[in-house]
Formats: sequence, C-alpha cells, structure tokens
Amino acid sequence: MKKATMLSLLAGTALALTSLTQPVLAKDAGDLLMRVRGIAVIPNEGGSTDAIGGQVDIGDAYMPELDFTYFFTENIAAELILATANHNVKVKDTSLSRDVDLGDVWLLPPTLTLQYHFMPKSAFSPYIGAGLNYTFFYGEDKGGDPAVTSVKYEDSLGYALQAGFDYQLDNNWSLNFDVKKIFLETDVKVNGGAINARDAKIDPWIFGVGIGYRF
Repeated sequence: MKKATMLSLLAGTALALTSLTQPVLAKDAGDLLMRVRGIAVIPNEGGSTDAIGGQVDIGDAYMPELDFTYFFTENIAAELILATANHNVKVKDTSLSRDVDLGDVWLLPPTLTLQYHFMPKSAFSPYIGAGLNYTFFYGEDKGGDPAVTSVKYEDSLGYALQAGFDYQLDNNWSLNFDVKKIFLETDVKVNGGAINARDAKIDPWIFGVGIGYRF
C-alpha cells in the first residue's frame, strides 16, 4: 500500500511538472497582453522636515491596476502600467511633541518597463524587467491639523525594477503575479515653504495579482 501511494505521488508530481512546461500558444512577437491586477502599494519612506524635524510617514494603499504588455519578440516585451493611489501622509516624532497630519494625496505613477520573458511557450513563464516611472501628485488635502494651511508635492522621475510570472490557463487567458520596486523621491512644501521635506523618499514596493487576456 505504501509503495502504491508513493508511486501515485510521484506520478502526480510528474504530471504537475509537465503541465508547467508544456507548450502553449502564448507570448509571440506582435502579441498584446492586457491585464487587470489588484495591487498593494507599500511605501518604504524616509526623510524629515527642516523646521520641525520628525520622520515622514506615508500610508499603504490598495487599488485596481490596468496594464498593457506588447511583445517585440517572444522573449522581449514592454509593459505600461496605469493606476492611481491615495496615501495618507504625516510627520511623526516632531519637535512639536506630536505628529503633524499632512492629509492625503493622490499619486498617478505611469511606469514603463522593458521585460525579458523566460519560457514564453510554457504554461509557467517568469519574467524580469526594468524601466522608468514618472509620478504626478494631485488632489492634495491638507488634513485637519490647525498648523497646516497648505501642502504641495513635486512631481518626480524615478527608476523601476520588476519580477513576476504568468501562468497560462488557455490560449488567451492567464494568471499573473507581479512585484515592482520603484525608486521615487519628492520635495514636500508645507505652508508655502515655511516647512520643507526635501528629497523625501517614498520608494514603494508594489505587489500585484491579476488576470490577463492575450490579443
């Protein structure tokens, strides 16, 4: 009985590995892959203000994302992601002996990466990428702190690194997991520049899970 069970497990494992590498009609030159992901934006923030000290603290954000990937060859592709995120911002441990609420701000961070896709004809196909990000800040809300009358963020250009994989469900549909690291800094002006946080780091990790359709 134990031998039969072991053989069954080995057979099941072999079948699973075969399904991961079996050829599928996917990822060819000229293909356009559209994905919808749910993403988590986790800032790895840093920086302090020049007048009241403290540390800049930026909250996490969760939202949907739309992205498009065009394949120049079966291995090489370019991906453009489109999403917008709302983050709460404050300065912690200030010289005022309290946290200062800077309200919230919207980020629009279109990111373009150049990717290399491994095993493009297999059901399981990992990839890596690198590229550029340009972040627009808009919709600033100064929050409820009486000491804050205005908050302004400077738009910023940064680099992006990426890794992930697609798992092909059929000739058109696929599952996707993706992680990006974006290197992003901004200058923050509070009360018209009376308080500043220059080169405040946001440097978010972006984790995404979604589904794709190949045209």
